[in-house]
Amino acid sequence: MTTDAEIEEFLRRHLKSILDNDLEVYHQTTSEDLTLYEWWVTPHRIDGLAFHDFMMDEHARLGTSFGAEEDARSGAGAAASTRFDLANLHIQRYGDAAIASYTFLRSSGAETGVRVAAHHESRVMVKQGGGWKVVHVHKSPAWQAPYSAA
Repeated sequence: MTTDAEIEEFLRRHLKSILDNDLEVYHQTTSEDLTLYEWWVTPHRIDGLAFHDFMMDEHARLGTSFGAEEDARSGAGAAASTRFDLANLHIQRYGDAAIASYTFLRSSGAETGVRVAAHHESRVMVKQGGGWKVVHVHKSPAWQAPYSAA
């Protein structure tokens, strides 16, 4: 039986592949029929791997990684190094499916100092072909979203 520690190790490997622009590991750990919501990209669902394939190829070509656009917008400049943490990680398992929810913290070191960006994530993973694959991702802001009454 898969333990929470094994799922966390898989999840960290998957996330590191995104930060490292490692398409080989990303494809090993992600289902081809991936669905995801990335609130800062578009208010619509994104389907499949092509979106991230292009993004990771371009980051690799430019020598940047996930979050580089945010660093540039904030005036932080190019990050010298990055790391990520998963705050309040919670794993739920249901047979051959697991859900990980957490606050993703991406820390970047740059000439202007260290910046930390945060957003909430849920990733749904399913055991396929003997290994885990991410099949759905949902991201939301980690700041108080404006509330307007109906």
